[in-house]
Amino acid sequence: MELDEVLQAVGPRLRAMRQERGTTLAELAKSTGISVSTLSRLESGGRKPTLELLLLLARAYQVQLDELIDAPVTGDPRVHLRPQRRFGMTYIPLSRRPGGLQAFKQIYPPRWPGYEPEQQVHEGYEWLYVLSGRLRVLLGRHDVELTAGEVAEFDTRTPHAFINPGDEPAEVLALFGPQGERMHVRARPAAK
Repeated sequence: MELDEVLQAVGPRLRAMRQERGTTLAELAKSTGISVSTLSRLESGGRKPTLELLLLLARAYQVQLDELIDAPVTGDPRVHLRPQRRFGMTYIPLSRRPGGLQAFKQIYPPRWPGYEPEQQVHEGYEWLYVLSGRLRVLLGRHDVELTAGEVAEFDTRTPHAFINPGDEPAEVLALFGPQGERMHVRARPAAK
């Protein structure tokens, strides 16, 4: 990945981090000492990030600088797992390729989220494999409960939401792909 590509990706990453935390530009400006207009220009790509600004933002978000800019790792092919918590769930990225197919392990706490969530839509295609526990998948007018070993796949433009109805965490392997890119599972017959 070229330096320009890394720098261009910083703005959207900064915006996503701020929005995931439910923080406004004004709140972030207050905690970092960076003006609202500078933060807005950083997020929109209108201003290139400097080391000084990135260090202030990394401190405010309590992340390491390399996580903030998602700089490519050189020489080490291993994926370094950095669990992230969003909306009470834990996401563990299993791939580091920006765009294209992305893999995550998701851990839904017991009885999550505790209410009937509103179904959401977005671009893409999703494939789910339940590793353990149960996952209730609301998909348009369908309401399906998946258990360990079961798989679901769907176009994410279909309204969808997830619920863990169980008393134990539900662990799910999730693959997300761009619109139109379906995942295919191929299995060979068992050897006799």
